[in-house]
Amino acid sequence: MTQEMTIIGDEAYRAAKELISIALPAEKEILVVGCSTSEVGGAGIGTFSSPDLAEVVFGGIYQATQEAGIYLAAQCCEHLNRAIIIEREAAIAYGYEIVNVVPQPKAGGSFATAAYKAFEEPVAVEHIRASLGMDIGDTLIGMHLKDVAVPVRIRTNLIGDGHVVCARTRPKFIGGSRAVYDETML
Repeated sequence: MTQEMTIIGDEAYRAAKELISIALPAEKEILVVGCSTSEVGGAGIGTFSSPDLAEVVFGGIYQATQEAGIYLAAQCCEHLNRAIIIEREAAIAYGYEIVNVVPQPKAGGSFATAAYKAFEEPVAVEHIRASLGMDIGDTLIGMHLKDVAVPVRIRTNLIGDGHVVCARTRPKFIGGSRAVYDETML
C-alpha cells in the first residue's frame, strides 16, 4: 500500500471515530456512508471509480464502526437508486426489505462494492433510517437518515480530496408551548 493510500485510510478512520465520539450512537445503531472514490482521488464525482481507494476508505470506517459496536451501511450510487448495502443481521433487525442486486464499481459504486465484499453476509435494501451519516464527496445521503438530521462538525473535513459532511439525528419535538423535553435527547 502506498503512503498516500495509508494516509487516506487513516483519514477515513479518524473521521468516523470523530463522528461517533460526537454523535454517541447506541450499540447496533446505523451509520450510513456515501462515498465517491472519484472525489477522494481528486476527480469529478462519477468519473474515476477506484476499487483500491474504496477498500482503503471502507476499511478505515468499518474498523471504527466495529470498535463502536454499530452497523455500517454503504450507499450505492444513483445507478442503483442509492440502494444500501448492509449486513443481513441489520436488515432483519430493522425490518428492512431485502432486494436483489450486487453492486459493481460502475453500477453501485466502488465503496458499496467494497462493503459487499467485506461484510460477513451482505444484502441490499432500498431504504433505511440511519441514526448518523457521513457523506464523502457530496453523494447526498440525506434520504437515508432519520427525519431530524443535525450537522456534526468534525476536524477531518477531507478524505483524500473528498469533501466530508457528517450528521447525527435526534428525535422529533412534538407538542406546543407547554411541552417539556428530555435534554439528553437534544
